[in-house]
Amino acid sequence: METQKFSYDNSIVRAFLYATIVFGLIGFTFGLTAALMLFYPELPEFLFGTDDTTIRSLSSGNIQGLINTHGAFGFGRIRMLHTSTVIFAFVCNIVYTGIYYSLQRLLKTRMYSDTLSWLHFWTWQFMIVATFVTFFMGINTSKEYAEHEWPIDILIAFSWIIFGINMFLTIAKRRVRHLYVAIWFYIGTWIAVAMLHIFNNLEVPLSFTGWKSYSAYAGVKDAIVQWWYGHNAVAFVLTTPVLGLMYYFLPKAADRPVFSYKLSIIHFWSLIFVYIWAGPHHLQYTALPAWAQAVGTGFSIMLIAPSWGGMLNGLLTLRGAWDKVRENPILKFFVVAVTCYGMATFEGPLLATKNINKIGHFTDWVIGHVHLGALGWNGFMAFGVIYYLVPILWRTKLWSVKLANWHFWLGTLGIIFYAVPMYIAGFTQGLMWKQFNPDGTLLWKNWLDTVTAIIPYYKMRFAGGLFYISGAILMVVNVVATARKGSFQKEVPAEAPALANIGKNRKEGEGTHLWLERTPVLLGILSFITISIGSSVEIIPTLSLKKSVPTISAVKPYSPLELEGRDIYIREGCNSCHSQMIRPFRDEITRFNGKNGQYSKAGEFIYDRPFLWGSKRTGPDLHREGGKNPSSWHYKHMYNPRSTSAGSIMPRFPWLIATNLDRSKMVDKMLLMKNTFDVPYTKPQVDSANAWADNQAKKIVKDIFSEAADLKDAYAKRPKGELEKKEIVALISYLQRLGTDIKTTEIKTASNN
Repeated sequence: METQKFSYDNSIVRAFLYATIVFGLIGFTFGLTAALMLFYPELPEFLFGTDDTTIRSLSSGNIQGLINTHGAFGFGRIRMLHTSTVIFAFVCNIVYTGIYYSLQRLLKTRMYSDTLSWLHFWTWQFMIVATFVTFFMGINTSKEYAEHEWPIDILIAFSWIIFGINMFLTIAKRRVRHLYVAIWFYIGTWIAVAMLHIFNNLEVPLSFTGWKSYSAYAGVKDAIVQWWYGHNAVAFVLTTPVLGLMYYFLPKAADRPVFSYKLSIIHFWSLIFVYIWAGPHHLQYTALPAWAQAVGTGFSIMLIAPSWGGMLNGLLTLRGAWDKVRENPILKFFVVAVTCYGMATFEGPLLATKNINKIGHFTDWVIGHVHLGALGWNGFMAFGVIYYLVPILWRTKLWSVKLANWHFWLGTLGIIFYAVPMYIAGFTQGLMWKQFNPDGTLLWKNWLDTVTAIIPYYKMRFAGGLFYISGAILMVVNVVATARKGSFQKEVPAEAPALANIGKNRKEGEGTHLWLERTPVLLGILSFITISIGSSVEIIPTLSLKKSVPTISAVKPYSPLELEGRDIYIREGCNSCHSQMIRPFRDEITRFNGKNGQYSKAGEFIYDRPFLWGSKRTGPDLHREGGKNPSSWHYKHMYNPRSTSAGSIMPRFPWLIATNLDRSKMVDKMLLMKNTFDVPYTKPQVDSANAWADNQAKKIVKDIFSEAADLKDAYAKRPKGELEKKEIVALISYLQRLGTDIKTTEIKTASNN
């Protein structure tokens, strides 16, 4: 048989490797900054200026510097930047690094097109930079792990499709008949992510010349689609492609074959089938239909089996090679990574059970769980792949094995100092929230008591972040020194016999899966069907059945000013710290001012695009905030939270008070809601939108001045009507609206009207 000569392309691997390292450090820095702000909320004031004489500042003490940032460095935006950078810039880039390296060698062929490879690289990196710019500007959708606005969503889809075309055409011209297990995971990942990204990010732009858009789904429907996406972004961005890397790089580093081929088959098919069903476990005890919650719990528990099957397959691959682990830092990283994967995939199903979920959800326990996976599984797999590839790409030995070992131990300490304090903080929060006095009153009635109790654990978490990023910095030093020491080889010459055409039909005696491995089209189709089953069963009934979300007659659409206020709430990332979902628990109904036992109902959210139920309570739930505090309190709270709530860790928002509300798109927003989403605005309401907003703003300002003489005096010397124009008034209008529709004894629904 003819032997064909070709070469592997290392340049694209190097490019993604550099991007991984650079954006990894940026993502870790964003995370460290967010962690610092949770016990030092005055950080933006320290950097940009403040009028608080008790706080040291790098500026002259004038708060105008902070106002001029327009919230770019607020916690809500930094948190979005952190999660997006770690997922899309750090993890995705290391996945691309590993795939572009391993795919060529597993298939014994160069990538189908160098042009497509580089188009994929540059469109992805441009997307990341565009995300930085837009998030700093407050341009986001607020949807967890999918905060990008519609132009960036389109760019992500374009780049992903380019990547898929290149990958599948490379598979088509392979010189190896059977596809190795890592490639199964690459194929499954591409199919699932394409489906998840497209359906979750269906949105309607306000205009094609602006950034603002609104979700195609509302309320409960948006929630189930979002967490179908959110949980499976963890599954098919942070898990399955990294498992593909594990199946390639761990055996290579250990110089051992994968422990079990049969276990690999079971692991792949059961994982992609079961994982897609588990999303609703993020919405336990919410307004989501009970059947969907039950399905999410059941399949989440089932996930333990395939997840641990994969973990054991990875660890048992090291049988007979554990002596190498003691000496080889690459294997150290891989072993801890796979162990963290097993721990996180055991803990996740536990959190999905209702008994544990009612304590753990909305607490820092979930944050610890997520970061055990992110820092341990994703981070350590990435570090192991980097340490494996750099000496090979630059044809030399690693500059310092000792430094790599230091990185390992610093990273391990970082994980421990991060996860353990967050677990303790989560248990503390969950239990404090639910404690009652013998007389039936809440033991910890003041929400701040439950916040200040966990500040020491936030400081320990920050120390863990410092350990972790210090190790990453040592890695950068090691990588740079190794590259300088060696010589990079762009083109790696290789040769392999051409693949003979034996037809696609199954041969006598050929196992079913062996046959499937040499028919990638069929493998892809079956993967799509496997992934689609759970998605269809969960999503289609919820979206298509109108009665799945009963209408409450008392719930009315937002006023134009409230709609603007809601958009400001989203812009500032307030949902990062505040939920809007009172679960049917005695403590939550009592604490969050629920009237007549009124926990949150599905029908209350029919005009919410997107939904804002949140996933973490750093501050209290806001779904019944309307009328709970006077408007003057909200004004002062936004200007300086510590003036109304001593010890608060909420950041300041003085730019809301200094900036005029841009109403230029207000009528367009109402028309979009009316014409596209059938929100029942009448023509007179749309025509009088500005007058409606003016009247509501005047009422709020009148309330503020009647409640707070100091604010009335402060504005007495300013032009009349100035405060009415500010963004703060729109935000207050939204906050004062929340939960007020159903504060009646009888809740009329479509079934009892």
